[in-house]
Amino acid sequence: MKFKIFFITFIFIISIQIYTFATEIDINAESALLVEVSTGQILYEKNSKKQMYPASTTKILTGILVIENSNLSDMVTVSQTALQNIPQGYVTCNLQVGEILSVNDLLHALLIPSANDAAFVLAEYIGGSINEFSNMMNSKALELGCTNTHFVNPNGIHNDNHYSTAYDLYLMADYAMKNETFKNIVCKTKYTLPSTNKYQSEDRVLTTTNELLNKNSRNYYYENAIGVKTGHTTQAGNCLVTKTSKNGLEFISVILNAGKTSNGLNSRYTDSKKLLEYAYNNYTFSNIVHKNSVIDTIEIDNGTKDTKHLEIIIDNDIIALHNKNLNFSTITPEIILKENLFAPIDKGSIIGQVKYNIDGTEYFANVLANSNVEKQIDASIILVVIGFILLLLSYSILKSKKKRKRKKK
Repeated sequence: MKFKIFFITFIFIISIQIYTFATEIDINAESALLVEVSTGQILYEKNSKKQMYPASTTKILTGILVIENSNLSDMVTVSQTALQNIPQGYVTCNLQVGEILSVNDLLHALLIPSANDAAFVLAEYIGGSINEFSNMMNSKALELGCTNTHFVNPNGIHNDNHYSTAYDLYLMADYAMKNETFKNIVCKTKYTLPSTNKYQSEDRVLTTTNELLNKNSRNYYYENAIGVKTGHTTQAGNCLVTKTSKNGLEFISVILNAGKTSNGLNSRYTDSKKLLEYAYNNYTFSNIVHKNSVIDTIEIDNGTKDTKHLEIIIDNDIIALHNKNLNFSTITPEIILKENLFAPIDKGSIIGQVKYNIDGTEYFANVLANSNVEKQIDASIILVVIGFILLLLSYSILKSKKKRKRKKK
């Protein structure tokens, strides 16, 4: 029996391979990425591993680090050092030296209007200093698999040594959006800071910088968006990391160094919408093979005549992401059987694996025996047994004759 057995069964075959639509979508940004969340399947990329300036998309990692290393109810005092190094023109939420706010309030200021003063205050509180918090960020980035990222501050204020990639930012966003606290903040469009010991009014109304979330934005609003973070500096251009959710399908897109469209629109939004609309219009999940489906019949060499032909079944559904524009056709998935597969075999026992390659993503399941296979008795053993029986009979007859002769005498 061959170690690997190939068979034909009806299944979807993808008619559009990965990246083939790259020429169909005009992306203005220098770097871009589109990923389906549950599989991690990349549906589009453009310079996705090129080191770029991330601007305030940096705050994705800042936010999740703060959440993981503090309590939302912790009270934080704003220091002079946290406010003194913010360049003119960068966004703040008008924090005051000596002001006391909760971590929860500061996180909202960090992630909704992208306040740079909130970033420095939180970094000092968690790390003790900006440098130490930056070290924490770089350690966390490596832990997440971000091999082309190096941060020197918590907010993305420009520094030549502060960089990341579209792919690394996808990894950060994917990780952060699994945290309910983070997720619940970045989907908000407004938040009001409470009055404090240093700021008596409640007029600090924080408004999102993410126009995809703004229902009043005629050009940019996207109803499936649930976050995540904008960014902009002169050097970084317009940046945007987005997560969307609709009918069980979730995507993350990353846009870095986008400019303006020919009609003056901000292309971090138009590029994002192009990618995400393409994803929802063209991709879906389907149950490719159902649990307990018979996928082949194999022959077990040492099985009995009545049991040697064994149906093999799959132990789980295989649900795959695929392009809607596909053909129903045949494909040859791969069955890998265990070595030295001989009877006896019990019904339901695992006898190998099956692998389906769908649009570059591999899906695995175990294959099971659908019936018992009984071991055939070896012919040579039968001959030996028959010979032994004949020998015993011969011996018995001979002994009987000798006994009769003794009686006659």
